[in-house]
Amino acid sequence: MNYRPTTVLSANLFAPLSEPSTQTDRPLPVAIRRMRLTAEQVSQEHEWILAREERIVPLVNGIREDLGQLFETDVDEITPRQYRTAVDEVFADGDLAVNVAALTALLRDLDVEADYPGFIVDELLGRELAAMLAGQQPLRLLGEATFHFADVHIHEGDGAGTDDLDAALAAGFQTRLPGWEWTEGNSPFDQPALRTNDTNGE
Repeated sequence: MNYRPTTVLSANLFAPLSEPSTQTDRPLPVAIRRMRLTAEQVSQEHEWILAREERIVPLVNGIREDLGQLFETDVDEITPRQYRTAVDEVFADGDLAVNVAALTALLRDLDVEADYPGFIVDELLGRELAAMLAGQQPLRLLGEATFHFADVHIHEGDGAGTDDLDAALAAGFQTRLPGWEWTEGNSPFDQPALRTNDTNGE
């Protein structure tokens, strides 16, 4: 995989805790690190996700092809331009962007000794990232479900979290972007606005 270098990001985002524990008066393990996010670092994560275009777009289209076959429907492929536009839309919302950036950085640097099967934190973080990217309900839950579907088929990466990161980005943007017939137009369950008359006649 063609990951961009992450040394600068990791150095900026994570720093060893040097403060002793208030309960034991002993320094915390060096592996425990404190994340410090700034607007500049969120911007760097924005650029990193944009640079994943060549990896994520084919994954999205592969997922859509597989799901289309399972549900016996045709699903449009996405284009690199649609992907870039969707990434920009996510990072245009600062409250969403800072959380997406944090989850992305955590997953990219996350690993566990011996790839221990009982370690599930990468799954939790990946599922939440996919949900954030997908949007509001019901897309949010569909993004989570799609993450688990994608994660079964994606096994490349240097650490426990790297394959989950790709699966999350693919699942989230797959769900967020148009191309499914049922998401086009109005829902058959849309209801007209109801008005009630109050005593003031307003």
